[in-house]
Amino acid sequence: MNPDAPTNQPTQQPKKEHFIWDLVKFTVGALVIVFIIRTFIAQPFIVSGLSMYPTFNNADYLIIDELSYHFSAPQRGDVLVFRHTADPANPNDPINATSPSDFYIKRIIGLPGEKIVSANGIITVYPNASSTVGTALDEPYIESDHASFDSWTVTLGPAEYWMMGDNRNESSDSRVWGPLDRSYFIGRPILRLFPFTALGLLPGKSNQ
Repeated sequence: MNPDAPTNQPTQQPKKEHFIWDLVKFTVGALVIVFIIRTFIAQPFIVSGLSMYPTFNNADYLIIDELSYHFSAPQRGDVLVFRHTADPANPNDPINATSPSDFYIKRIIGLPGEKIVSANGIITVYPNASSTVGTALDEPYIESDHASFDSWTVTLGPAEYWMMGDNRNESSDSRVWGPLDRSYFIGRPILRLFPFTALGLLPGKSNQ
């Protein structure tokens, strides 16, 4: 055997190049996973204001489940995060003063097709516009200091929801800007991460 003859053994890449390439692949893969989770599954949300007090306080840090409502219908009592576009025909709509990309958090009070009546601080739900037999809502999430006694009646369309804040006197909600179409839904809070003293799953859940 000639010791000077060339060999057919492959040359190995330097370990440094292997490490850099593996790091690039890991970083790209992680970014893709984060993008998919943030876009289609879950995203963080920070509560701004006191419209949902005492259920949620200002600066509460929530994780929003964006997936569940693709497989199940929203229920009365669910807390919902949504993006609501201002109505240009309504100059009094407070959402006109904000960005259409802003997010809001309220509770579902009325479901599609129902008639909702508020009188003397009590909200009564009727199955449809012609029904005369309704059910008064028990709303344990409202403290007496945050109740409202306004009177109104509304009948919802086939894809409309009536949204209200738990702090009724401090909430701009469907009483101001009308029913919310389901197309604006983002998702429901599935986890509260902050404050740590209120850490928990499905914060604010109260099905009627």
